[in-house]
Amino acid sequence: MRTLSRVGAVCAVASAAFLIAPIAHATAPGDNGTVKIHDATTGEELRKNEPHVCTFYLDAFGFDAVQEVDWHIEAWAPTADVKGETVKSGEITLDTDGHGRTDDLSLPDGHYKLFWNFEGENGAAKHKVFWTDCADEEGGGGTATPTASASGTPGSGESASPSAEPGESAEAGASPSASSSPAASASAQGSTGDLAETGNGAPVGLLSGVSAALLAAGGYLVVRRRRA
Repeated sequence: MRTLSRVGAVCAVASAAFLIAPIAHATAPGDNGTVKIHDATTGEELRKNEPHVCTFYLDAFGFDAVQEVDWHIEAWAPTADVKGETVKSGEITLDTDGHGRTDDLSLPDGHYKLFWNFEGENGAAKHKVFWTDCADEEGGGGTATPTASASGTPGSGESASPSAEPGESAEAGASPSASSSPAASASAQGSTGDLAETGNGAPVGLLSGVSAALLAAGGYLVVRRRRA
């Protein structure tokens, strides 16, 4: 009885702990929120992080209602002249759903780290490491334009006439091949048909003869046993 009462007490304590833990976690202000780096063209509703951007903004989700946030961005290795130097900062008040975004931001190409501090936080600040690289985006657009224009300009006038001539020669060459194909197919079918008949006829006759002989031998043996 004492053992059962002790087991019951332990179970009761464990159940109480499981019930209290979610309540304690739910009342922890803001720590369950998250912040993302978004390209300026990315919609606010998408909860994805984009660590390589040009113009960007900070997008927060799941924090407490109307929570005040202080944030700053530091230059980060390996591109920082002075690691930890604050290069941009600001503050924002989130909406009633714990969501908010900053204005569009821009920084020189390099490596950076965001620190997101909010009112009532229990742990460390939220943070994100990201790169800004506008040179690649501009360079990629510049190289794509000349290739497209170069392919379009000469192709419209000169390539049309030569392409038609090979096309006609191909059609002319296609007609004899088409006329020869029926004969080839017919001969192939005839040869395969003859082989099929000669190959199948002999075994069928042989098997029928053997089966007849076996049936006759079996009947003879049955009659002989009955007479004996």
